[in-house]
Amino acid sequence: MTSTDEREMLRETVAALVAKHANPAAVRAAIESERGYDEALWQLLCEQVGAAALVVPEELGGAGGELADAAVVLQELGRALVPSPLLGTTLAELALLAADEPDAEALAALAEGTSIGALVLDPDFVVNGDIADVVVATAEGQLSRWNEFTAEPVTTMDLTRRLARLQPQQATALGTDPGLADTAAILLAAEQIGAAERCLALTVDYAKNRVQFGRPIGSFQALKHRMADLYVTVAAARAVVNDACEQPTPTNAATARLAATEAFNVVTAEGIQLHGGIAITWEHDMHLYFKRAHGSAQLLDPPREVLRRLESEVLTTP
Repeated sequence: MTSTDEREMLRETVAALVAKHANPAAVRAAIESERGYDEALWQLLCEQVGAAALVVPEELGGAGGELADAAVVLQELGRALVPSPLLGTTLAELALLAADEPDAEALAALAEGTSIGALVLDPDFVVNGDIADVVVATAEGQLSRWNEFTAEPVTTMDLTRRLARLQPQQATALGTDPGLADTAAILLAAEQIGAAERCLALTVDYAKNRVQFGRPIGSFQALKHRMADLYVTVAAARAVVNDACEQPTPTNAATARLAATEAFNVVTAEGIQLHGGIAITWEHDMHLYFKRAHGSAQLLDPPREVLRRLESEVLTTP
């Protein structure tokens, strides 16, 4: 079990790497690169942090960590909108681990970061789909590994996360799905919270520095109230996500997904408005957060479907 101190050290290490290697200019360069992410930074994250090895047991070449450890890394990457193969790779590892006979060789390569993984929840929108070496799909409660497949890039609004449409050509049954959609929801929620916190910080900094009518706009009472409300929204969502990381039940996963999506959407919408016209210029990063928020909201099951499922579960619970 990872201690709180160890997890905080992990967070600080990732944050330092991101600060050094993933400033806004570097993120934009990664977006334009051939593979859609900074391969040098990915190598650093795998070698210095063991980012891709966190959920893999030590006996299979991993770090023997927990879901919350991977969530911490994704939260820090999300904070700077770092394009990364980590989400898809982590989910692919968890899928292989759920197999009746885990593929040790494939898991070791994924843990090293030399292979990239993808989990197919919706074949039309697969994270890492265009660069994946190991693809596992879940359908009707069963897992299958796609040994051969075709991949077609999908045009997305969120430039920081590439998606692809995959079709299987040859597949092998692996076993029962342990609930990977819920795990994906928790990890994505952690990433959303990191981005929401950073987006709020950018908005607060802008309000402190933008002068209107001879005063920083952040000094106006109406804006103070709006930013205080945003802070409460993000803090509450983060607490819900943290609970889901520690106790990854289906109910907690759905609650975390809804809370993080709502917080990120609200913060980016307010951030766009409070920044004024500069927020929608290509040079400013605020529009990238706005696009990530809306892209993430639709990446897995849309919030309306998650809410419907959660309501059903609550109503049937004795």
